[in-house]
Parts: sequence; structure tokens; C-alpha cells
Amino acid sequence: MPGTRKLGRPTAHRQAMLRGMVTYLLENGSIETTLTRAKEVRSIAEQMITLGKKNTLASRRAALAYITKEEVVSKLFNEIAPKYAERVGGYTQIYKLGPRRGDAAEMALIKLVD
Repeated sequence: MPGTRKLGRPTAHRQAMLRGMVTYLLENGSIETTLTRAKEVRSIAEQMITLGKKNTLASRRAALAYITKEEVVSKLFNEIAPKYAERVGGYTQIYKLGPRRGDAAEMALIKLVD
């Protein structure tokens, strides 16, 4: 179930981290992170793209309330969401990369689907 992982952090820290990661994903198109973080970011990023597809004032304000940069919100509504207009869901893909060298955490690459 999305949104139930605690990721070993207090609530405020976790929410801030996820907001930053979603903003970075929408800004650059891909992130390399741990697998569990990637799964959390995927669900939130897909919700943001769905908001972008609605393209109403209310959905723009909801996206602005979550995404930390205004230019990323305008990119979401003007470039990213129209690209997925015919797609029902599944805007991101997660690729497993193997264990991290330092602590053997399972790493993954999350990117927007072309």
C-alpha cells in the first residue's frame, strides 16, 4: 500500500525528503535512489502527473502545494502531462540496479516513461 513506509525517518523529515525527490524527478526525468524510496516516489509522482493532466486551477494549486519549485510545476503542466494525455497510468518505471557498495541497500533507478 503506497504511503505506508516510514523509511526510518520522522514524519516531517520523510515528507520533506519525498517532496524533494518528486520535484527532482519531475525536473530531471530520473533519480537513482534505494528501491523502497523509489516505490514511494513513484506513487506520489504519478499522482502529480494525473493532476497535471486535469489542468485546472485547483489541480495546479494542489501541485504547487506539494512540488517545491514553481518552474517544475509549469514544466509538469506544459510539457510532462500533455505527453501522457492518452496514457491511463504507469508514467514511471523502476529499474533495479543491485546492492549499494557501502551498506548493500538495494538501489534502483526511477525514470519517467518515454
